Amino acid sequence: MSKPATQQQTLRVLVADDHELTRYTLQLVLSAREAITLVGTASNGQEALEMAKQHCPDVLVMDLQMPILDGLGASKAIKKDHPQAQIIAYSSLENAKTEAIAQSAPIDAFCSKETPTEELVSLIKQLGNQH
Repeated sequence: MSKPATQQQTLRVLVADDHELTRYTLQLVLSAREAITLVGTASNGQEALEMAKQHCPDVLVMDLQMPILDGLGASKAIKKDHPQAQIIAYSSLENAKTEAIAQSAPIDAFCSKETPTEELVSLIKQLGNQH
């Protein structure tokens, strides 16, 4: 007999950013949260794509500018394989062009790296609980 469903499901989160300090900081922040499991951190879009195939995250925090494969290219490939995955474009670029690019890409939310950490965590939970 299966266990009854719990009220709050644990969200599987993947972080992709080419800056080590950003990955480390988000790893510390997210690992300390209840109802969030950090399934991996990627340093480029290609790693993010491979990790998404392996771990099937609910939410991805995706830097837009990364080497090998950028965040937009990785997002398109990930959405193709995992359309239910929610992707947050996480970028230090804050201008109309970047937001327009993010809106035309398969991205579910845009979040500036200037955003307070708690707001990012809230956004992750909000998006993760939509599916």
